[in-house]
Amino acid sequence: MAINLDKLVSFHQNAVNIREDRMEVIAGNLANANTPGYKARDIDFKQAMSAAQTGQQSSSMVRTHDKHMGGTASTSPFDVQFRIPNQPDTGDGNTVEVQTERNAFLENGMRYQASIQFLDSKIKGMKKALSGGQA
Repeated sequence: MAINLDKLVSFHQNAVNIREDRMEVIAGNLANANTPGYKARDIDFKQAMSAAQTGQQSSSMVRTHDKHMGGTASTSPFDVQFRIPNQPDTGDGNTVEVQTERNAFLENGMRYQASIQFLDSKIKGMKKALSGGQA
């Protein structure tokens, strides 16, 4: 019987990748908290996970010539959207709410760690099965 590692870990691998990209976006928001005109951004995890599971990439470039290089239009293969602010504009056009961003970063970090632990347990289970139950 063949072992399909993609089926074993693909869900959690996709979750880790999306959580990592989301951490970078949120960190960028925090870094630009005092930048006039900066608009807070975020990744919709549910939408990104759905796209990752079906193998879709949302922002790929079209090659118009055979000698052009392929690639994605952004560093993240997921849709990065602007966050809707909860507070009124302070006058400088910046929509970053530091406390909201910190909370989102902490929550995302905890979920990232949980995904890593799930991956770790899957791999340990696979190792145990391959070794015949020996630790």
